[in-house]
Amino acid sequence: MPAIVVLGAQWGDEGKGKATDLLTTTEKIDYVVRTSGGHNAGHTIVVNGEKFATHLLPSGILTPGCTAVIGNGVVVSPEALFRELEALAERGVDVSRLVVSANAHVIASYHQTIDKVTERFLGKNKVGTTGRGIGPTYADKVARVGVRVADLFDEKILHDKIEGSLDVKNQLLAKVYNRRAVDVDAVVEELLSYADRLRPLVADTSLLLNQALDRGDTVLFEGAQATMLDVDHGTYPFVTSSNAVAGGVCTGAGVGPTRIDRVIGVIKAYTTRVGSGPFPTELFDEDGEKLWKIGGEVGVSTGRDRRCGWYDAVVARYASRVNGLTDLFLTKLDVLSSWEKVPVCVAYDVDGVRHAEMPMTQTEFHHARPVYEHLDGWWEDISGCRTFDALPANAQAYVRALEEMSGTRIWGVGVGPGREQTLVVPPS
Repeated sequence: MPAIVVLGAQWGDEGKGKATDLLTTTEKIDYVVRTSGGHNAGHTIVVNGEKFATHLLPSGILTPGCTAVIGNGVVVSPEALFRELEALAERGVDVSRLVVSANAHVIASYHQTIDKVTERFLGKNKVGTTGRGIGPTYADKVARVGVRVADLFDEKILHDKIEGSLDVKNQLLAKVYNRRAVDVDAVVEELLSYADRLRPLVADTSLLLNQALDRGDTVLFEGAQATMLDVDHGTYPFVTSSNAVAGGVCTGAGVGPTRIDRVIGVIKAYTTRVGSGPFPTELFDEDGEKLWKIGGEVGVSTGRDRRCGWYDAVVARYASRVNGLTDLFLTKLDVLSSWEKVPVCVAYDVDGVRHAEMPMTQTEFHHARPVYEHLDGWWEDISGCRTFDALPANAQAYVRALEEMSGTRIWGVGVGPGREQTLVVPPS
């Protein structure tokens, strides 16, 4: 049985949870795994007309019999984890099949403090973080002063690590940011309060997943954030602090690259992004407002409005290349109903030079201007369509055009938020 990766092919919020949910309901998925990010991510899933939002938890938590895994590449806020588990349990969701990696790093309260004061200090140069401590936690991980989940089970190690981590941070807080120093003992006490609840959930998830693959189980790796937010391959520095591309799955889960069978990129029929950073197809007119309103473009985890723009085939080709995509899953096609013509960005103009591929430097990307082709639109409400052939001819043509421009087969199309509003696209 395969190992499948589902990830975002734009700047996030593409509907990855819908693609994951489709796979878990049409195929027998045994494990769904998060491999990067923290509770700054978010997936919205509609089950039998009821809307669920997951943040830190893999969306497979909603599928009976499926084991949800938080891998070593994730940064975990214990407070956010248990808050989310309790909220789902109150709605009747079985959350007993969750496993957390012993090697996942822990977000402490001081990480959130550093995140917020740093953003305020940067002023107009701020990155646009969620303020939830994700970046500072990854910074500690790389600087080798981080705290892992397993450290919560050894009070002496936990105290020593937090004391070492706060040694410099408290100097910065007090002398640079004019903030009160963080008390080491208070942080230790807070984190230790989660230890007993965490202990039954914690395992060697790398071993667990490799054994599952050896048995022939199907493992679905669920991406957080998206390709253009990857710390190496995204629009740096306006990115997340982890590797959101397919290669990050292997390090974030502890499985080898030869174990991955399929990589599905989730992409909207238009484009959105949250936070700061360049966005060539961004709209500031009535079309942008219309996309925002019809698409309900508000961040699942952040509550921030998403910036809206037309589909960017340059980004799609780039995502296909750096992820080695085998398929695309196109979401929110229904939002585009009622446009007479639908623009699609096929290239960039950078200071008079046409770029069919992603410009090499961020300076060039900041100066990129979209080159559009205009495709015929459709007026019909397509939310009730249940097969690809039932779509209006122009909607089908739009999907096929994006498939050709993006260089990757479009496997499925979403025409609404519900589980039943997903169409399988026959090979062209």
